[in-house]
Amino acid sequence: MGSIHTAACWSLAPGRLRLAQGDITAWDGDALVNAANSALAGGGGVDGAIHRAAGHGLLQAACQDIVRRQGRLPAGRAVATPGFGLAARHIIHTVGPIYRDGRSGEPQALASAFRESLRLARELGASRVAFPAISCGAYGYPAPQAARIALAELAQGLRQGWAAEAAMVLFSAEALAAWDDAARELFGQPTE
Repeated sequence: MGSIHTAACWSLAPGRLRLAQGDITAWDGDALVNAANSALAGGGGVDGAIHRAAGHGLLQAACQDIVRRQGRLPAGRAVATPGFGLAARHIIHTVGPIYRDGRSGEPQALASAFRESLRLARELGASRVAFPAISCGAYGYPAPQAARIALAELAQGLRQGWAAEAAMVLFSAEALAAWDDAARELFGQPTE
């Protein structure tokens, strides 16, 4: 596993929003969010990294049990499994939308993916939750637009007390810069 380095924090009382760069599988909070596919089958990017770090066989069995019981997970919904080999106790799996043109329900589905993941974290008693840039990889969502949508949802949940801390853990410096620009536009200068 890699590491996570905090870049900036904002107080969104009573919660705290953190932007960080690194390997989300190194998150030592209560839960981390997986940018899953609808079959919860593991894959590339963040999804593949989380499956490998958690223990592919155990996590795959838990995911397939959910799919057998509930069917494929639609975009904007979230389910949870144990963290297995991760430091985080829970993995919250959510499916983001595939970006087409920004006018085909993608903003609503992306907002729902972040909102439902944070709501599920609250139900699990997870006070510190890490999120990846859902839909910004293979699903093609432009990072600047995705960041504004995601950060607005996280801010609302943090202000409502759904979690004590939400961290956006971005893999690349380029992604971190896009999310930092959006956060400063929405919340001003970092408070920490």
